[in-house]
Amino acid sequence: MGKAKRIDIGGMAYHVLNRANGKKKIFKSAGDYRAFETTMIQACEKLPMRILAYCIMPNHWHFVLWPKKDGDLSTFMHWLTLAHAQRWHAFHGTTGTGHLYQGRYKSFLIQEDGHLLTVCRYVERNALRARLVNRAEAWRWGSLWWHVHGCAAQLGILEDTWPVPRPPDWLSWVNQGDGDAHIDEIRDCLKRTRPFGAAGWVRDTAERFGIGVTLRPRGRPARCELTKDTRLTVV
Repeated sequence: MGKAKRIDIGGMAYHVLNRANGKKKIFKSAGDYRAFETTMIQACEKLPMRILAYCIMPNHWHFVLWPKKDGDLSTFMHWLTLAHAQRWHAFHGTTGTGHLYQGRYKSFLIQEDGHLLTVCRYVERNALRARLVNRAEAWRWGSLWWHVHGCAAQLGILEDTWPVPRPPDWLSWVNQGDGDAHIDEIRDCLKRTRPFGAAGWVRDTAERFGIGVTLRPRGRPARCELTKDTRLTVV
């Protein structure tokens, strides 16, 4: 399967993720997490970005972003990851020892309906799913902590107005253990950069942006040969 091109269109929602090179632990202390949040704030000051949700984990992080203009997503992510990697290496004395991240960020488009809520829930539930905390909002290094503690405005970078209103029982839903039916689908979208949404929307979006390759079945296509009677035979 060919590699899908990267989509960077303004006015659409994206799930964005990047992992540490070799899956090593890059957030080892509160200072490491806090330094990333500081860099995140500075990135928003340089290029305003609507952040709907985020979660920083020991060896990776997730964002749900809603950029305003074409090209904003890649510009924002490039500055954030480059600045963070340089500062991390400088602080830990590892400059010149290799890449901090495994590569460029991964992302996929999200339909702005219940599918967007599903992805935001997936992101804000990450630490709970990994059993790092007993309640999702107890994880200090994510958007849910800021919202629940009433200090999201203090952080200054979280978008209050989502494309789809956050349900009044949001906190209960995030903490429920029986709502992870879409995990495999979300993870597959990350691997393949396939849009996440209703079947018709996914098909139309893939066609619109020329990323139909992300919808093809995984694995190598069947090999075909012509037999003597000229019928096409799949082998």
